[in-house]
Amino acid sequence: MTKIRIAIQKSGRLNDDSIGILKDCGISIDNGKDQLKASSRNFPMEVFYLRNGDIPQYLRDGVVDIAIIGENVLIEKGEDISIAEKLGFSKCKVSLAVPKGVEYTSVKDFQGKRIATSYPNTVTNYLKDKGVTAEIHIINGSVEIAPNIGLADGICDIVSSGSTLFKNNLKEVEVMLKSEAVLAVSSKISEERKEILEKLRFRIQSVLRARQSKYVLLNAPNDKLPKILELLPGMRSPTVLPLAEEGWSSVHTVIAKDSFWEVIDELKQAGAEGILVCPIEKMVL
Repeated sequence: MTKIRIAIQKSGRLNDDSIGILKDCGISIDNGKDQLKASSRNFPMEVFYLRNGDIPQYLRDGVVDIAIIGENVLIEKGEDISIAEKLGFSKCKVSLAVPKGVEYTSVKDFQGKRIATSYPNTVTNYLKDKGVTAEIHIINGSVEIAPNIGLADGICDIVSSGSTLFKNNLKEVEVMLKSEAVLAVSSKISEERKEILEKLRFRIQSVLRARQSKYVLLNAPNDKLPKILELLPGMRSPTVLPLAEEGWSSVHTVIAKDSFWEVIDELKQAGAEGILVCPIEKMVL
């Protein structure tokens, strides 16, 4: 039986989020402790647990067919690799930072300076576009210490909450790019495995739509229904059902997560009552 081969990060937050979305897609992974390869019992898939920085080469060589990987890693090591889906989790920035006490005006301040980073291609290309030349020190690991020990004038690194920069007396001064987890695809994937990929993408899209939405039920007096329905988005249109109490209806719809509270406030002002909000497990269109 043909199985699609997927690479995910061996450990860390991206590993947890990757396993989480596969689980939400109904894919069970039989993974023992410290296994580097595992299979799904209910989907034609093999999972390879790899170092994040090694995944682009595995995709390029066709050792794996697809991977869940940070977009920032592809920008650094795999710009030739195509992206099938953006997954919306493990969001971060790749930024330039300098010591807090350094006065900073623009990226031109990095001219002739030393920058420590694990992303030499990303920072070099960014500075080149800005007409800046700097000395790049490649460090595989924690780069935040470099300015404190005199190795560099600044750093380029991943920034999530910014707490690591703060602890090391650094400040973020330039956001070079924003990143999130993506589903990347090898150019050497077979036609048979492409069919499995499309089934996986269908499941992932259903999960992502559900994560971005809330199911809302509310009661409304019939004389206020037109105004309330004007406010409501939906997959096609809201569902309206009569209540046992005459003159009232129940309205069911889906609201986007990013505009949820604004819509709820407007619904209350328009006369909606008994508003019930439910999470959505999957949303299939």
